[in-house]
Amino acid sequence: MKSKDKIKTTAQVLLLPQDSILPNPNQPRKRFDYDELEGLAQSIRQNGILQPVTVRRRTDGKNVKFELVAGERRLRAARLVGLTKIPAIEIDADSKSSAVLSLIENLQRRDLDFFEEAEAIERLIDEYSMSQEEVAKKLGRAQSTLSNKLRLLRLPEEMRYEIEKAGLTERHARALLSLENDVQRERALGIITDRHLNVQESERLIEQMLNRKKKQNPIKGIRDIRVFINTLNHAVEAIRRAGIDADAAKSETEEYVEYTVRIPKIEQIRISLPGDG
Repeated sequence: MKSKDKIKTTAQVLLLPQDSILPNPNQPRKRFDYDELEGLAQSIRQNGILQPVTVRRRTDGKNVKFELVAGERRLRAARLVGLTKIPAIEIDADSKSSAVLSLIENLQRRDLDFFEEAEAIERLIDEYSMSQEEVAKKLGRAQSTLSNKLRLLRLPEEMRYEIEKAGLTERHARALLSLENDVQRERALGIITDRHLNVQESERLIEQMLNRKKKQNPIKGIRDIRVFINTLNHAVEAIRRAGIDADAAKSETEEYVEYTVRIPKIEQIRISLPGDG
């Protein structure tokens, strides 16, 4: 860089009292690992905060406060260390922009699990009236990716907790969504966690459950099996009217209706001819 070139200043780092920084109500990350925070705190003890947090100004009467936009982990770790002042960069952002920026920062750092990410996307759509297309553009994601993320929220909150506690992946969660109802999903999840099934094994299990369900269900379009039983009965009656002593029997199991017709072999059949006594 030539000496005559001027360096433009875009923002100044402020040293803010840590108690003047308010939490971000739209913070997408809800769960923080204490060991990770302690590790970050140890780094801050040695090196200080290398990257300032981001805040926006909030005025409450005569008091000036700052709401955190990005840097929740750094702020928490700094408080563990006992820092009284936090380096911060102030930006001009409304609530909507703050929520988007907070989500983007967490996504870029891969700080969110897949359920937290889905919940944050849903919040942007519901609370700030953003379309899926708009959110996708802001996050640099395909709209189909967002749709798949939002589908994860169809799982009940208790089930999401079990999935996270077991350390299962997003593909595990998506596979569970293939099942018809939460009863089946709970059953599958119990087997997956008890047997520690990986994604491929879990998908095979769910496919088997779906195939078993199809076998148990009647064929679509067949409203009443009695229609076909009556057809078979008429066929047997027709055989008997032709002079053949046919025998029919019907039985049912849990999976099948069995209909058996016995017809004597042709050499055993004697057809009455005119003139016979």
